[in-house]
Amino acid sequence: MTEQESIWVIDDDRSIRWVLEKALKQAGMDVSSFASATGVLDALEQGHPDALVSDIRMPGIDGLDLLNQVRARYPDLPVIIMTAHSDLDSAVSAYEGGAFEYLPKPFDVDEAVALVRRAVEHRCKQLREEAPRTESLETPEIVGEAPAMQEVFRAIGRLSRSNITVLINGESGTGKELVAHALHRHSPRSEAPFIALNMAAIPRDLLESELFGHERGAFTGAQNRRTGRFEQADGGTLFLDEIGDMPAELQTRLLRVLADGEFYRVGGHTPIQVDVRIIAATHQNLEQLVREGRFREDLFHRLNVIRIHIPPVRERREDIPLLLRFFLDRAARELNVEPKQVRTEVVEFLQRQEWPGNVRQIENLCRWLTVMASSQEVHMDDLPPELLAEAPGMVDEGTDWERALQQWAERELGRGESSLLDRATPAFERIMIEAALRQTQGRRQDAARLLGWGRNTLTRKIKELELDEMKGQTVGH
Repeated sequence: MTEQESIWVIDDDRSIRWVLEKALKQAGMDVSSFASATGVLDALEQGHPDALVSDIRMPGIDGLDLLNQVRARYPDLPVIIMTAHSDLDSAVSAYEGGAFEYLPKPFDVDEAVALVRRAVEHRCKQLREEAPRTESLETPEIVGEAPAMQEVFRAIGRLSRSNITVLINGESGTGKELVAHALHRHSPRSEAPFIALNMAAIPRDLLESELFGHERGAFTGAQNRRTGRFEQADGGTLFLDEIGDMPAELQTRLLRVLADGEFYRVGGHTPIQVDVRIIAATHQNLEQLVREGRFREDLFHRLNVIRIHIPPVRERREDIPLLLRFFLDRAARELNVEPKQVRTEVVEFLQRQEWPGNVRQIENLCRWLTVMASSQEVHMDDLPPELLAEAPGMVDEGTDWERALQQWAERELGRGESSLLDRATPAFERIMIEAALRQTQGRRQDAARLLGWGRNTLTRKIKELELDEMKGQTVGH
């Protein structure tokens, strides 16, 4: 860097501030110190440092509160959290809050300086990547600035130079294979093959042969020996997409390969040794599949060493303008035309959509617009009719409640929640009862008829759901 890195240190301990200030200045950095978090947020409105170093426990606004506010307002600003309580809870809280790293006290001064420099370099790299560069768009990349996506990038970075097994969770279209590619590309196996297999895309009776290969004559039509995906990936990475769809018998064979590092081709009698890193992905809740007996618990624990969750687009709406620009640029290069520009009101409209197909749906939209939009600028009437028909507000008006319910259920299951019906059924019944009673001005007999219940059933439900004291209406008898 041609100019000094600017570092802010926040700690109520004067000696810690003095030590860090002296060490960072000796390393050629410009340092500002604060005795508390009060005033730091105001100061950030006037200018940004290259990194923040904050204690976790301070009077007033503590380090985690400060971290949350900084991440919300300045997501690109790396924050290092210091803690004298170097316990797991503090570390987890810091990482969950989006901290770049945490620094346990007492710390080695040289290590602290190196960590601060790494945070600054990380920020500089992010800023370079955010600048429009033609070459960065020529290979598949993971695009995102939202805090949830920063967690994904951070996980990829921490897993670099690692051969550890990874399980990727995310809805269809969120980019699970891109993350798997990135994990491979930044691993010691980057020069070896990356082999992908989608469990849901291969017929069940062919999956075993796809994974492990077969010998000539192993079954009807097997006229030649076939090398399976495990052999193809030897020394590299095998990406098993939609692992939740793997048949039970194959789960057993996969577990044996992971345990022993060897397998037999279909129809073969000689064990084959392989050195393969497994990255698995699924849109399903594997814990729930284990509880239902549809996925082996021992295999789940083998795969679930490190887990990365990729957020759906609806949870990272601030990334939609970036995704639009990225895919419009790529579509324009594919078709050798000028990239389309999207009007502000169109971008705002697209940010309000639900995007059930996630990033893949946005990519398809950008290809469609590149071909179909009549002018260089994309207007509202250039959008596909089916997208305009799904405008926000329709779900609120009750015209698409089933889709809204489905999205809610998938989101909760994706977070590992269970007993959904125990929560959803009473809420559904409460809404229906309240609507019927409003329609009949509180007359239970008429409301029961509208709901298709007997009057006694409605009375019992009102009591169970504690609706007798509903505000704003009289529950008639």
